[in-house]
Amino acid sequence: MPVASATRVVFLQHPRESRVAIGTCRMAHLALTGSELYRGVSFETHPRVRALAADTTGAVAVLYPGDDACEPESLAGAPPRTLIVVDGTWHQARAMWRANPALHRLPRIGFMPSTPGNYRIRREPAPHCLATVEAVAEVLGRLEGDAARFRPMLQAFDRMVEQHLFYRRLRPNAAWRRRKRHRQPRPSPVRVALRARRGDLVVVYGEANAHSIRADAALRGRRPFGSDVTPAELVHLVACRPATGERFVAVIAPRRALAPSTADHLMLTAAELRAGERVDAALARWHAFLRPTDLLCGWGAFTAGLLRDIGDDERVTFDLRDAATRELRRRPGGVESAAAVLADGAVPEAWTRGRAGQRIAALAAIAMALAD
Repeated sequence: MPVASATRVVFLQHPRESRVAIGTCRMAHLALTGSELYRGVSFETHPRVRALAADTTGAVAVLYPGDDACEPESLAGAPPRTLIVVDGTWHQARAMWRANPALHRLPRIGFMPSTPGNYRIRREPAPHCLATVEAVAEVLGRLEGDAARFRPMLQAFDRMVEQHLFYRRLRPNAAWRRRKRHRQPRPSPVRVALRARRGDLVVVYGEANAHSIRADAALRGRRPFGSDVTPAELVHLVACRPATGERFVAVIAPRRALAPSTADHLMLTAAELRAGERVDAALARWHAFLRPTDLLCGWGAFTAGLLRDIGDDERVTFDLRDAATRELRRRPGGVESAAAVLADGAVPEAWTRGRAGQRIAALAAIAMALAD
């Protein structure tokens, strides 16, 4: 969900940086309502940038460090209406700064970050240097005095970092490794990684009270048709730790009107759902169930989205659907069909009621099959 800010952000991105898959400027642009993104090195003839650079009222500032840069808090009383952000490597950013002397007339903002950056997949010149999305989230939070409102911007960034590191550990130096002839078959990297974490695997599955397909699409981050979308909400959460048999079940009372088809789809009664526990109590039990070393495994992004919407954004989930796709080298189909193939049909019976009981048993079978 994009975040609204009182300060409009205008990104000036170096063309080479736009081709970097792990760059974060586009991520920040998509996360901020009304932000603008322009690519180039010199913007001296760019109409929009020229108009912003000509401002003499202090309504426009540029995020770029320097001796004459001021801390964001010094402008919090009258924050700029527009913030220009120069994006690129530090070498590229310096080249862009030299190529755009019109920007030098604007007030400059610089700051020392409150916490170290999380950009562990890219080398930074100094510990205090941040990724673009981190820097923008922090400067807006300090300008507007509401840091918590901009923290959701970092969720996609943190997920990208964790997944990149995970797959980099699976295939270190993959680009330079040559395949040896007559090599004996080896387990896939996914199997090797999950086998090493077998005791930490926790599979989780969530069911929602969703009023329409459009609500489901909105939860998955797609653009639904129409504007009358009632957001989906978590009402049934199940999880298990396959290595030990520990289990978690929560039926959560809906906070909105129960959709007509929810009970049938979830294979629970409407009375059971309405009598469920409060969402804050379920979330507290869920956090008590988890351990710091757990690797949370789900099927796609649906359950992770449901958990995020109730305030659980502490950890990144491992996508078993993506792992099954890599293992089978084709689309795996539904949870039960993937389990039937990967576990040779040995899918255990459901240990809790509802459709979620069937799905969590299949997910546990997939996780154990991939971890063998």
